[in-house]
Amino acid sequence: MRAACPNAKTANAKFCNCSYPGCPRQGICCECLRYHLGLRQLPACCFPEAVERTYDRSFERFAQLVNANGP
Repeated sequence: MRAACPNAKTANAKFCNCSYPGCPRQGICCECLRYHLGLRQLPACCFPEAVERTYDRSFERFAQLVNANGP
């Protein structure tokens, strides 16, 4: 059995920019990351707010943002 995250739903939640209504992983970073990586995505916190709200959290979209903003 895995240990409970001491920061879940408290300290982490105030930094979580996920706009998906009712997300059960909000503020539980380890579960969020595991979920999105399994879908070849990155979590909301890796994207600017305007992009995050499109729900396109793909690796490809992230690479586009990196390339557009340069080094």
